[in-house]
Amino acid sequence: MAPYETDDAVDGAREETPHAGRRKAARYAVPVAVVGVAAATIGLVPALAASGDPDLPRISAQQLIEKIAKSDVQQLSGTVRISTDLGLPDLGGLGGNLASGAARGSGDGSSADPRSQLTSLVSGAHTLRVATDGPEKQKLSLLESGSEYSLIHHGKDVWGYDSKSNEVYHSTSADAGKDHRAEPPATPKDFADEALKSVDDTTSVTVDGTEQVAGRDAYKLLIKPRQSGTTVGAISIAVDAKTGMPLKFTLTPKSGGAAVLNVGFTQVSFARPAASAFTFTPPKGAKVTEEKQQGPAARRHAPKPDGFGKGLNGADVLSKGWTSVAVFDTGAKGGLPSGSKGGDLGGFLGSLGEKVSGKFGKGTVFSTRLVNVLITDDGKAYAGAVTKDALVKAADTGK
Repeated sequence: MAPYETDDAVDGAREETPHAGRRKAARYAVPVAVVGVAAATIGLVPALAASGDPDLPRISAQQLIEKIAKSDVQQLSGTVRISTDLGLPDLGGLGGNLASGAARGSGDGSSADPRSQLTSLVSGAHTLRVATDGPEKQKLSLLESGSEYSLIHHGKDVWGYDSKSNEVYHSTSADAGKDHRAEPPATPKDFADEALKSVDDTTSVTVDGTEQVAGRDAYKLLIKPRQSGTTVGAISIAVDAKTGMPLKFTLTPKSGGAAVLNVGFTQVSFARPAASAFTFTPPKGAKVTEEKQQGPAARRHAPKPDGFGKGLNGADVLSKGWTSVAVFDTGAKGGLPSGSKGGDLGGFLGSLGEKVSGKFGKGTVFSTRLVNVLITDDGKAYAGAVTKDALVKAADTGK
């Protein structure tokens, strides 16, 4: 039977969910903020499976969200295809140089540093192999033409290996499993978790039929902002009908066209991966770099995502919901570098932006198909998944 959303299903979701499931779902901040949201937010209209799509039992949006929240997949392996189209200009080798510079700035300077390697995921299409066996064992491999980068977490150890340069990066920490670099950062579940944090009364949530992903039957959860001024058009999450795990995540911009972000399994297995997948020994002759350890306070206060369009920890946030704008003080007075002070870099950055002015003063807006950033001449940065006009308005209000 095709999935429908009915008042009975909504009531059933509230009555049948075990308390243990609700405690677990709290990790996603959804049981109270989403499951109890009024019908104006959680859609109650029928969602029919298209011809050829899986014929699955009825389910409501609340029930599907709870199914995601209660999902507890501990073992899996598979292949993920991720494509990103932010509309950024082709920077040629500059992007890689900036990434390498970021790693050097961290004080470690290894090409195998995850902070250097995983920045490549912000543009283009990539193939990843992922495996996990509980909270202590994860592996992610980024496959490129003629080379491979692997990130392995096993207990207290985190290893990064770049086959192209034959360099190894090693970190040892009691908190390795909690370190954001120790967990695969590019699976559909990772992105779905962040999207679900953004669901509130500014959001419409419906079940949008069914589909097959990596040979598995799945429901489609559709999340759409109800606010004007955001650049987010819709988010679609394909949810495995059996396990409740997200199998595909697609974000399309309000401006239309291709998806800004499309992350999905092309192959997946929920059998336990071989133990050898999580063992690593530096190859002979490899250069090994040990991470310079951060103190507990530095790790606690490191910026973390807080949902799509919801800013970052530690930043002031203007507006609410999908039109939220995060405000940072860059500490760089005078705006972008220019002339002899900024040299070619200042001119290059300036050519990518658009000069704007308002009550906040003057600044430059840098635009992508999803995120806009305003850097003002007095050193403030305003960023959000909002239009240029909404960004300038927020800066004027925030001033």
